[in-house]
Amino acid sequence: MIQRSNKMVNAFAVLTPLLHGLVKVAGLTPQTIEIVPGTLMNIWVPKETVTKKDQDLVFVPPTKPAVLFLHAFTMDGIFTWFPQVLALTREYAVYVPDLLFFGGSITDRNERSASFQAEFVAKGLGKLKVEKVTLVGLSYGGMVGFKMAELYPELVKSIVVSATVVELTESISSDFYKKFGFTRWSELLMPKTIGDMKRLFSFGFHKFPWLPNFVYRHFLEVSHELCF
Repeated sequence: MIQRSNKMVNAFAVLTPLLHGLVKVAGLTPQTIEIVPGTLMNIWVPKETVTKKDQDLVFVPPTKPAVLFLHAFTMDGIFTWFPQVLALTREYAVYVPDLLFFGGSITDRNERSASFQAEFVAKGLGKLKVEKVTLVGLSYGGMVGFKMAELYPELVKSIVVSATVVELTESISSDFYKKFGFTRWSELLMPKTIGDMKRLFSFGFHKFPWLPNFVYRHFLEVSHELCF
């Protein structure tokens, strides 16, 4: 279990509400969508697509082209994509979910596959009256995006991905373990120490700049709250 430091306010804990505030000013609002009983997905949606009827929230189709952002592992949607969200909200209807087990999205189901994530993102978009999207995915979000494009071709108009593979096969995993000395993906993707976090960042960035240890410690604390 990660223990918070009592000596310094966590920089990312302070940054997160500021980012949420900026995204709200840009025109998005967070909505908790019940996909099925026991499964809730937090999705940031355009404010203009949310109305009220008899005190109930009603979602209407977007009038601008829809863009869906799917985040990487250890992060939530806004923390991963806030620069792109701020840049695109004027011209596009931007949707940013927290994938299940991340951020504000929860489920009582035991599945963990990319197909499982893809199914519930698609169902969430259906409840939001979104019929077609340009999908943008990073890392884990890219794998979920590929699965969405495969399973729901009528929904995914086009796809843009980075730092990902079409599917995480046994051969890809085996080669990765052999090359870098891991025995399972969780050893990399679920860091427990500052050293683990530095190693994760070294895989995610090219020539990552030096950062003081407290930055890694703060991110480690927050990442354990963002995913579970």
